[in-house]
Amino acid sequence: MTTKFTLRKDVPVAGSYDVVVCGGGPAGFIAAIAAARSGARTALVEQYGFLGGMATAGIVAPLSVFTYNGQKVIGGIPWEFCERLQAMGGGLIEKPLGNVAFEPELYKLCCQRMVLEAGVGLYMHSYFCGCQCEDGHIDAVFIDNKNGTEALQAKVFIDCTGDADLAAASGVPMQPDEGKPLQPLSTYFVLSGVDTSTPRMQKAMHHNRQGVNCHCEEIRSELLEHREEWGIPEFGGPWFCTTLQPGVVTVNMTRTAADATSNRDFTRAECELREQVFKMAAVLREHFDEFKDSYVSAVAVHAGIRETRRIVGAHTISAQEYVSAFRYPDSISRGAHPIDIHVANGPAQNITFLKTPAYVPYRALYSPGHDNLLAAGRCLSADKTAFASLRVQASCMGTGQAAGAAAALASAAGCGVGRIDVSLLQERLRSLGAILEEEE
Repeated sequence: MTTKFTLRKDVPVAGSYDVVVCGGGPAGFIAAIAAARSGARTALVEQYGFLGGMATAGIVAPLSVFTYNGQKVIGGIPWEFCERLQAMGGGLIEKPLGNVAFEPELYKLCCQRMVLEAGVGLYMHSYFCGCQCEDGHIDAVFIDNKNGTEALQAKVFIDCTGDADLAAASGVPMQPDEGKPLQPLSTYFVLSGVDTSTPRMQKAMHHNRQGVNCHCEEIRSELLEHREEWGIPEFGGPWFCTTLQPGVVTVNMTRTAADATSNRDFTRAECELREQVFKMAAVLREHFDEFKDSYVSAVAVHAGIRETRRIVGAHTISAQEYVSAFRYPDSISRGAHPIDIHVANGPAQNITFLKTPAYVPYRALYSPGHDNLLAAGRCLSADKTAFASLRVQASCMGTGQAAGAAAALASAAGCGVGRIDVSLLQERLRSLGAILEEEE
């Protein structure tokens, strides 16, 4: 029996740009706006019919962390987005941490507006399926959609797929697993009909305490005590977050170990997690007063992914550098979320709070020998410990902003991404409102 087929086809070029961004999540849509506002003709590719990635497809809430020790850590376009979302009635900026609770549908609308206002060419319902690459230089990416397979050409490409799909396809080396399993997946869900007025729920669904794990400890203790009796599967947290709608909360408590870069493993995990959603919803409804009238009103269309592939960059951010807040000469963003490592099997979570916000070097966004590719968000170059903080959405937005500005500079200068003038990049980022150093 034939085990392989050979497929040959002509692929039309749908567009030619200065910058093409693959992935419209928190890193990607911010990167596209930053590139376009910096003068680059920019396109953004997104597999769904909406933007926001893990925030909207995954309902991963809140966005964290934007401020720390009383000072803003992530500024510029990401913070502009948060303020615009709040002004629309779709976001709540919680002080003092600047964690942002949000309503997912208004989140979709807000980032769509900002992307289109910036003049970005938008290719939604388009799945990245490969690239034309020779000697580390990418000439085009291929996307599949209702038009068939199409090509997008660009001078510079940015991988914001979360799973480093473009980087992997172009031959960029990936970080080793360090002998540790991947962090588990979680499928978020939304419960309506919840009594959100109780002190317990008010405390749990507002994430505004620095140095505190905001899971609901009272409910967690009961779940652990009765786990066998109630037939509870693997779980984490639980974490609840307001959606700004009365009686409605997002829930983060399902989990399973899987490799989301494997289609078969990811499919199995999605099915397992969907079963867990309704089991957990029933447990909450049957055993906790606040949830006695609750029901599942939405399930994330995409499981929340904590960890997959990360590039080997010109520099790999180490745990020691990260926790000591080492300031690199090419710092282009910062991070303040705790180092948050969920164990692959079991309810445990290892969490370390930072004393001082950390720094991210530009060299963590590109790999030597790949002259026109940048990686931002979960794709960046960091060891597993540093990555366990940098993987969150505010940090992803910060690195996306830096990648977009850098791509525009490289495109305009006609040079490789590793050869741009970093001082000019930092100057451009400050002009956008990015925060690259401690306030005096």
